[in-house]
Amino acid sequence: MGNVRYWIPGKRQGEIPARLIYVSSAIYEGDWSSIRHSHNFSELFYVRSGQGNFIVEDEMFPVKQDDLVIVNPNVEHTEVSVSNNPLEYVVLGVEGMSFDFGDRTGSRNHEIINYQNQRDELLFYFNAMLRETENKHENYEAICQNLLEVVVISLMRSSGHPFSVVTTQKANKVCSRIKRYIDSNYSEDISLDSLAERAHISKYYLSHTFTKYYGMSPINYLNEVRLRASKELLETTDLSISQVAESTGFSSQSYFSQSFRRSCDVTPRDYRIMTKGRV
Repeated sequence: MGNVRYWIPGKRQGEIPARLIYVSSAIYEGDWSSIRHSHNFSELFYVRSGQGNFIVEDEMFPVKQDDLVIVNPNVEHTEVSVSNNPLEYVVLGVEGMSFDFGDRTGSRNHEIINYQNQRDELLFYFNAMLRETENKHENYEAICQNLLEVVVISLMRSSGHPFSVVTTQKANKVCSRIKRYIDSNYSEDISLDSLAERAHISKYYLSHTFTKYYGMSPINYLNEVRLRASKELLETTDLSISQVAESTGFSSQSYFSQSFRRSCDVTPRDYRIMTKGRV
């Protein structure tokens, strides 16, 4: 009789930095109003059957059976069914983490991935969490928390779409919108005054609150995004230094060079030579 043993390393990995705060299931049949809303936590929205549209801020995306929609904190969203084939879904509300979907600017705030090939596995986990929260037997919270970790790790390794979990704070909704605005519009002429005007709050409150949640002021964050974008242009294009500066929103080539050297300890030109030499 054969006997095969697989040892498990003693070092524990995993333990995602998050807490499952609710599990819900619903069928959207148009009998209640679908209103765009946001939360200070992430949501994982798994479509068990049906089809419809998922609305994220000002964009609409079709969804169908076995699609998983991941929405980061403070992002407005809602769902609408196709009338003759209503959406049936399970939603996990997850506090304390957000998702990094791998884009260099960090501006992506949601992802839709189809898990048809993992349907049986995912339905088992999602349905198990539903049963546990409905029945509330002893230690159901611990079971659900562990199932959440299994689900997130399973999603990451089987999706074919690179994304990772990052710790998040309960970022102020206004600051989150300003951050996304900077991520998408860093090449434009942006000042603290213009950001405060867009947020409809004083620049002093914006600067204080943004620093509280993201560890730096809005202008310092803007500068970091511009420097990140400039590195990519230096590495992947033959644009002149002045063109790189203009493309990434710096007011002048000299200011760009000063900022770049202060951050990276090399000039933009030397950085290009170093990175091109590694190719």
